[in-house]
Amino acid sequence: MQDFKGKTAVITGGASGIGLGLAEHCAELGMNVVLGDIQQDTLDQAVEKVEQRQASVIGVITDTMVKTSVANLLREATTAYGNVHLVFNNAGVAAGNSAGKAVWEAPDEDWQWVMGVNFYGVLYGVQTFIPHMLEHGEESYVVNTASLAAVLPMGGSYGVSKHGVLSLTESMQSDLQQRGANIRAGVLCPGFVDTQIFAAERNRPGAEQNHTDPDDPQYEVVKAMLANGKSPAEIAEYVFDAMAAEQFYMLPHPAWDNFVSSRTEQILARQGVATMDMMTMLERSAKGEQF
Repeated sequence: MQDFKGKTAVITGGASGIGLGLAEHCAELGMNVVLGDIQQDTLDQAVEKVEQRQASVIGVITDTMVKTSVANLLREATTAYGNVHLVFNNAGVAAGNSAGKAVWEAPDEDWQWVMGVNFYGVLYGVQTFIPHMLEHGEESYVVNTASLAAVLPMGGSYGVSKHGVLSLTESMQSDLQQRGANIRAGVLCPGFVDTQIFAAERNRPGAEQNHTDPDDPQYEVVKAMLANGKSPAEIAEYVFDAMAAEQFYMLPHPAWDNFVSSRTEQILARQGVATMDMMTMLERSAKGEQF
């Protein structure tokens, strides 16, 4: 996809982080922008930011864990702008309460929330927007946000959900090709990005409870890596370059390439799970490498 002006983009998790970075980039390209997010005040602020770029934009309260809410997002988008051409299934969360816990120790409510937003939210976006795009037949693109956790042996419930997004998107691209659809797919697998992903805790079911242990050393390492990560604007620019090049696998953090290769080598060697030293990575990150 090369020509974006006048077309319509829908972005879930669009009020902050990577979603807002994508929205602002869409605005710069002259697109109509539809932001879906679960928090009203943050959504209103994001709409104002995008409007400052002289773009036509609306915000729609969207709970991606609920399929009817995603269907409403499509309804609002088509009512405002007609056909949708670009969808970023981007909303994502991480359960701070599960940091450092084994997969069997993480509470059920963490699994339900993380899988509900990260995997089922993407699935509902695919189920909702692909039929619309097939019907109008115009050139379209769907980018699902996974994570480098999708191609690495790490991440607990977060990693499991992102592996699911990767597999879902691979299947989706294959299905689109078999049907000769005028729709391309991409899966975004970023490393650490300077976002407030753990702030999503305030919007989870049971948010009145304390779900995060700020004293957990692994939690602190992850926070530091996020702070040293790429900016959402950098990720957005990379994604649009990747779409122009018709890339399917979108990996904007080349510092991880050796880790990805080592995991593949371990699989082909029929060996044990590859491991990573997070503290060493943090030290390298502090010296300027962007993981």
